[in-house]
Amino acid sequence: MDADLNIETIGGTRVTTTQQDTMGSSPSSPSAVFSVRDLNVYYGRFLAVRNVDVDIIERKITAFIGPSGCGKTTVLRCFNRMNDLIETARVEGDLQYRGIDLYSANVNATEVRRRIGMVFQKPNPFPKSIYDNLAFGPRLNGVKKKNELDDVVESSLKRAALWDEVKDRLKASAMGLSGGQQQRLCIARCIAVEPDVILMDEPCSALDPIATARIEDLMQEIKKDYTIIIVTHNMQQAARVSDQTAFFTTEVNSVSDLRTGVLVEFDATPKIFSNPSDERTEAYVTGRFG
Repeated sequence: MDADLNIETIGGTRVTTTQQDTMGSSPSSPSAVFSVRDLNVYYGRFLAVRNVDVDIIERKITAFIGPSGCGKTTVLRCFNRMNDLIETARVEGDLQYRGIDLYSANVNATEVRRRIGMVFQKPNPFPKSIYDNLAFGPRLNGVKKKNELDDVVESSLKRAALWDEVKDRLKASAMGLSGGQQQRLCIARCIAVEPDVILMDEPCSALDPIATARIEDLMQEIKKDYTIIIVTHNMQQAARVSDQTAFFTTEVNSVSDLRTGVLVEFDATPKIFSNPSDERTEAYVTGRFG
């Protein structure tokens, strides 16, 4: 019997997903949610990142590491078209999401961002109640019945390992939560609209070690349901939580003398940290530069 089939559209483009096979591979082989080839990102005339090739595997955690200014966040923002919001940004190359060209003219960027959620570096809860933070997205998507919203709120908070801490104060302001709780709330808010992918841009950089450990545990828990891409400056975190790692650095652009981000190496995380193929990767992960 075929796996459960989920058919949706992105701006009129039909997207078909099965739990077993999303890119024509056999059920036992991993599926690429994103396939990126020759990705170049410009800000005006400045080439910020060049020639990025990666395959992001379904229900795995992929970490982007590298020194500041190497293009990690720029590449991350390509996956849900957040760079569209920057007037001078231009994306070139081929970025496929489950076989669909994300930058095709008939793909709706708003729908892309619903399916590909994002958690930012600094927790950004809405100045509303905990409940309304979680219900906001489902309401926009047409969920109106209170019992249905109640179920979404409870389910999302449980999956974000926050329910037991806040279940008795759902009407209280989300601004009263600790930083770590706020970040888990933001993850729960992302989960509430049932995305396919979760992007995380340094989600623990503003948190203490205990809160960071909780977020890392949460990532391991939810990756069975979501594909996760995380940008992190913390190499120990990348080594702990990710299944595959991409190392970026910068090179001087011969045309402008400015530094352009380049992808040096992309492989299974244990290999990147124990036996990298490129000496630049080895120098970075051993602390000799960066």
